[in-house]
Amino acid sequence: MIGIYLSGTGNTKHCITRLLELIEPGAKAFPIEAEETVARIKENDNIVLAYPTQFSNVPFMVRDFINRNSELWAGKKIFCMTTMGAFSGDGAGCSARILRKHGAEIIGGMHIRMPDAVCDNKMLKKSIEENKRIVREADEKIEKTARLIIEKGQFPQDGLSGFSRVVGLLGQRLWFYGKTTDYSDKLKISDSCIACGLCVKNCPMANLSIADGKAVSSGKCAMCYRCISHCPEKSITLLGKKVYEQCRYERYAADSKMIE
Repeated sequence: MIGIYLSGTGNTKHCITRLLELIEPGAKAFPIEAEETVARIKENDNIVLAYPTQFSNVPFMVRDFINRNSELWAGKKIFCMTTMGAFSGDGAGCSARILRKHGAEIIGGMHIRMPDAVCDNKMLKKSIEENKRIVREADEKIEKTARLIIEKGQFPQDGLSGFSRVVGLLGQRLWFYGKTTDYSDKLKISDSCIACGLCVKNCPMANLSIADGKAVSSGKCAMCYRCISHCPEKSITLLGKKVYEQCRYERYAADSKMIE
């Protein structure tokens, strides 16, 4: 078993890594943007696919990867895991439906609430203690799920039902579908940018570069919030106009052993 994931602020990376180490110690998870990922998928029949839900949908980067590599999925057994700030609906089901079209067998789905990654919207912010509680509850759910898989071979089915699909569609996706139909060109970089290059290094899409002493976007943003959460000058925004809190998993780890 291997894991494949998209993670911006560390939430999804933590969840898939934790699940894999409990189910199959030594199993590894690979970021979707890594050069070796396609080869790893070819070598394994059992895969956990994990990503953050965006507006009750799969990030376009993940959909694009699945469709561009359509020949990879036939016969694969896939467990779809999605992290969410508050609401998902059928977050896992969205990728499951695409994967089934390419011949995959979906063995389960899992929705995990984690601290919200959108750090340029003040309404979504919570206290550090509340986010720590959310992480603890997420770990408890992961551990319970792992026990059911190991002891009974039972995989959760979050987001895979027809009812979940209706909830996801009416709850968010219908109203915000335009935000996830392609990569975003809405990334904004202010004059406070010091051209340190950290955003360039962290971007999973190679969307950013340095030109004339400032970071610039090429319009292929995956909306993962990785660059925004790492910028030392808080110079980058996407949905809002100001960074209120940089959201990285390490800030909310419930105890030191969770920080790796």
